[in-house]
Formats: sequence, structure tokens, C-alpha cells
Amino acid sequence: MVDCSGIIYAYQIREGGEAKSLLPIRLDSEGLPTSGITANEDASAQIKAALAGSDLTWVHLDINEASSKKWADAELTFLDPLTLDALFAEETRPRILEFDTGTLLILRGVNLNADAEPEDMVSIRLWIDSSKIISVRKRRLKAVTDLRERIEAGVGPHNAGDFITQLTSRLFERMEPVFTELDELLDDAEERVMEAADTKYRSQITDIRKQAIVFRRYIAPQRDVIAALRVSDMPWLSELHKRRLQESLDRVIRYIEDIDSIRERAQIVKDELTNALSDKMNKNLYLLSVIAAVFLPLGFLTGLLGINVGGVPGVDDPSAFWVFSGFLSVVVALQILLFKRWKWF
Repeated sequence: MVDCSGIIYAYQIREGGEAKSLLPIRLDSEGLPTSGITANEDASAQIKAALAGSDLTWVHLDINEASSKKWADAELTFLDPLTLDALFAEETRPRILEFDTGTLLILRGVNLNADAEPEDMVSIRLWIDSSKIISVRKRRLKAVTDLRERIEAGVGPHNAGDFITQLTSRLFERMEPVFTELDELLDDAEERVMEAADTKYRSQITDIRKQAIVFRRYIAPQRDVIAALRVSDMPWLSELHKRRLQESLDRVIRYIEDIDSIRERAQIVKDELTNALSDKMNKNLYLLSVIAAVFLPLGFLTGLLGINVGGVPGVDDPSAFWVFSGFLSVVVALQILLFKRWKWF
């Protein structure tokens, strides 16, 4: 008996779009599909028969379950070992590899899971041919959940081309609110920096720029992946599918431009903050320098009269202190007049 507990869900989709679940879907505490189906021979046989048929069959696997790789090695004999290794690799980057029998596709989406950072992007690994789709996840991806819900509602894909166009569309639609929020955060930071420069904004601006850099690292290769897929001559991609992929490509290009703009603006805002803080510090240093210049001659005079030797004038005169204080006041007044004339302040 083959253990299929690593399968999250499996569907057989007929030509008209009618979908049949090949496994009972197990839900987690949040009500979302998860792996852990009890191993049974009937379920594995159903999936094996569906994969051998002409109807589109989608099997979604969880890489975190050790049984997933064992099941794939035993049942997905149409895939070579290198393709299986790529599907179950621990670390991946977006890419596309075309074979005579199908296409290996690796994409990434923003991490919208609870207590997760959006820039910690989630990968989805796919093998696609005209009748079979094998997908593997390491963490939950909301775009895949969206696609499953569409299938359950009867408005899902009818064929492999529909599947990949709907998946990429949802994948990139899910990114837009994240980039919009990032742009708004930068707008807010820029406004506050212009109102009052403060060192506490420096870390926030650095975080925004760091997020933009990480997003671009994974989204830029996806532009190349979608561009390559759009010009692919795979039989399961029609002209309509390619036009839809062009829309996804245009959206990705716009995202990359927005990310580049956010990254450059964040650097400009950071430079403005640095300059404002530098100007503020220079003004403070200048003020201290002026104060020091005012008190330098006063310190010299008071130090000169405070030396412990004979002959200091006014020692025995009771009014000498007030005369000397008046003299110092005149010196300060003359200094201020000179500083204003020289435009020192």
C-alpha cells in the first residue's frame, strides 16, 4: 500500500470543467486544506488511474511530509529523477525548463500567511503537461487556495493552459495590495521626514528599501519565466492562453518598475533625512562655536585677573568687581555687534 498522506488534494478535471476530488480534503484548525490524509490503497489507485487517463489531473503535494517524495518516486514514473529533485528541492528560484513531454515551472508568491513577512516569498513548484499537473509546496500559498476554491465552485480551469493562466493571474493579483501598502508606507515616511527629521525614521526607511530589494530579487526572474512561457510552443498553450500570459507579464513588469521606484525613492528619502540630520547637527555645532567664541576672551580676562601673584589691579578696591563686570559686559556687547556685522549669526 502506497502512503499518500503527503497529498494535500487531488482533482480530476474533465474537458467541460467538471471537477472530481480524488481524495477527501482534510482541513486544519484555520479551515484550510492540509496534508495528512490517512494512507489507503483505493485513494492511491484512483490517483494513479486518473494520471494515466486523458482528463486533466492535478495533484498538490506537501514537501514537509516525508511520504510525499516516496509517493512521487513510486507513482510519478513519467518524471525523470532530476525533475523530481527540482520539484522537491529545499531551496528554489523562479525558473522554467521545457521538455518534450512537459514543462517544469517554479514561481513565487508573497507570503500572506499569519505571522509571516510578505517579502519572505513562498514557492510553488509545478510540472505541467496536457493532462497532468503536479504541484509541490513548502508553505501555504493563497493563490493556490484561490484556484482550488474556483475548482470547487465549478468556475476553475478546463485544461492545463487555463490552469497556469489562472494561477499566474491570482499569484500576481495577490501581490498588488502588498506593493501598494509598501508605497503608502514610504509616502508616509517621506512626509514625516519633511515635517521633522528624526533618527527614528532611519530604520523604517531602511526596512522599506530592504523589502523592495528582496521583492525584486524574486519577482524579476518571474518576468523572464512568464516571458519564456508566453512564447513556448507547448501544445497545451493556445493563443488565448498566451494573450492572458501577456497580461500577467505586463503586470509583473509594472510591479518591477514600482519596486525600482520604491527602492530609489527610499534611498532619496534616506539621503534627505541624513542631510537634514547633518544640517541640524552642524547648526548645533555652529551655535556652540559662537558661544565658545563669546566666552573665550571673557575666560582669558577672568583667568588673567585670577592669577595668584602680586600687583593685580583693584585687589583692595571694593568697587573693582562691579567695574570689571561692567567691562566684561561691554566686551560681550562689542563681540555681538562684530558677529552680527560679520554675519556669523
